[in-house]
Amino acid sequence: MLNIKNAFSSFAVKDLKKARQFYGEAVGLPVSETPEGLEIKTPGTTVFIYPKPQHTAATYTVLNFSVDNVEQAVNELTGRGVKFEIYNDPDIKTDSHGIHSSGRGPKIAWFKDPDGNILSVLEAM
Repeated sequence: MLNIKNAFSSFAVKDLKKARQFYGEAVGLPVSETPEGLEIKTPGTTVFIYPKPQHTAATYTVLNFSVDNVEQAVNELTGRGVKFEIYNDPDIKTDSHGIHSSGRGPKIAWFKDPDGNILSVLEAM
């Protein structure tokens, strides 16, 4: 078995300056610079964001933020300029605030960072 000391998530962005501003100011997370990129500290984990000039955003959610109340989180982030995705697909429908609540899982709302990475706030169950 591996002797794992830590685990963390990572993903790429084109512009570290825009990412630092978005994650630090709009989302309100502690962001620190490293020689290789940015580190975001969240309760329970560290997320590493690295530059990739030819970055293409994934078509899936790369980072989820578990919150106590999705509506409150959406209102707070919207007030900071974050725009939530509105979906009206056969499998995923959101309300006018971007909140999906199907009853089959947690309430969730998706938004994108400046480079198109998909993020979410979802209600802790």
